[in-house]
Amino acid sequence: MSHLFFRITIASIFSLFVFNGKRNIEYQPIMNSVQQTETQNLYAQLHLADIGLKKIVYDKAISGWNILKKRNILPKSGLLTIVDFSQSSNSKRLYIIDLEKAVVVFNTYVAHGRNSGNEFAVSFANTQNSFKSSLGFYVSSQTYIGNHGLSMCLKGLEKGINDDAETRGIVMHGAVYVSEKFIKNSGRLGRSQGCPAVSQELSKPIINFIKNGSCVYMYYPDVSYRKHSLFG
Repeated sequence: MSHLFFRITIASIFSLFVFNGKRNIEYQPIMNSVQQTETQNLYAQLHLADIGLKKIVYDKAISGWNILKKRNILPKSGLLTIVDFSQSSNSKRLYIIDLEKAVVVFNTYVAHGRNSGNEFAVSFANTQNSFKSSLGFYVSSQTYIGNHGLSMCLKGLEKGINDDAETRGIVMHGAVYVSEKFIKNSGRLGRSQGCPAVSQELSKPIINFIKNGSCVYMYYPDVSYRKHSLFG
């Protein structure tokens, strides 16, 4: 598949399926008892609680992923990336799960926007130059070489919540301020301009693994998000 065809395909999907913030029963997750059991078992099987991922966060991620998969929005539907912004930036709060192989492929650090908070992210936005992170569900897109080297575009799927990610230049990239050394020297992880930045050492393997159509979910128990998101 050419890059041009991929961009056109994803753009078409995005224009059709950006959720408009109005609740509609059609978009509620539908999982039969077998699927529910499988996902419940996977949480325990992967020992996700032991590496810091709360069950409520996992359940919300799976619920939204299930909706997007059923709507054929995810060309790489077997992968799920979860960013848990309710955790300290000093924690490994990025989880990349291969649902088909039942394995946690990456569990590492990820930065939030500098105006979202210091050690903890507490404020989020969808506006240009806010330098804040945006919550909700995304689909990973194409890569490019920019100021931070290999970077990956993100398409926000929730209108008014993260759908301006592209115009804001919200991408995944590597950064020198995402490291245990930075935490040791500063007391917290460094911060981005709103991008979910990862370490320079892991940026290439992570980006190459999840690029081109996988689900990315950024979580925080935000009242406004729960009020306006179709995913709750």
